[in-house]
Amino acid sequence: AEVAGPDGGPRLVFLHGFTQTRRSWKPIAEHFVAAGHECLVVDMPGHGDSGHVRADLRRAADMIATIGGPATYIGYSLGGRAALHVALLYPHVTERLGVIGANPGIDSEDERARRREGDDQLIARMEEVGLEAFLAEWVALPLFGGRPVGPLEMQDRLTNTVEGLASSLRLAGTGAQGSLWPRLRELNMPVTAMAGALDTKFAAIAQQIADTVPRGECVLVPGAAHAAHLDRPAEVIQAIEALLGRP
Repeated sequence: AEVAGPDGGPRLVFLHGFTQTRRSWKPIAEHFVAAGHECLVVDMPGHGDSGHVRADLRRAADMIATIGGPATYIGYSLGGRAALHVALLYPHVTERLGVIGANPGIDSEDERARRREGDDQLIARMEEVGLEAFLAEWVALPLFGGRPVGPLEMQDRLTNTVEGLASSLRLAGTGAQGSLWPRLRELNMPVTAMAGALDTKFAAIAQQIADTVPRGECVLVPGAAHAAHLDRPAEVIQAIEALLGRP
């Protein structure tokens, strides 16, 4: 993890998605550092400098809450699912919660088993073709709306390893986690559920999260696919600022 900004400024903790690293949040974190916030960008287990760490989402939440302390937790996709775990397990340190493209879980056992099979196939594919070819296929998925990935971003993703990413899918994939839907009503802090407006599946999930938690708001980011913070950073910054301004 990396910390920047004034010591004692209101803290934000940023959690990235599968195949990314902490650096994917840096442009947004830098905006909040300039506004007087202390920002912590975290490498998720199996990624970046935490590539050697093996952890499911419960264990990841333990580690994240320990280094994050009292803060606003912001997570995208895998990082959003981790942030939901932090908020449920450590509500006393979660001042506010913002998630982007995050699924609280799959209720149906059959569907979850199918998802695990899908994740196992992804792992097999990664092991078969190697990291570079796998990442090229991953970022080209329709989920990401054809967003071009620049050489610096790809270079950053290539600091990951097949072993680390495979462990992340195996331990912390959507198929591996239990459903958090029944517990969302416990989240009493202000919650903003975001999704790219073009990411219809997750837009519906974001609306459902916002409707379920006691103090929820849904923000659909226009013109953005799954990775809304990369597609439309200015709009995501605006949504986070609005979350920070909520009583």
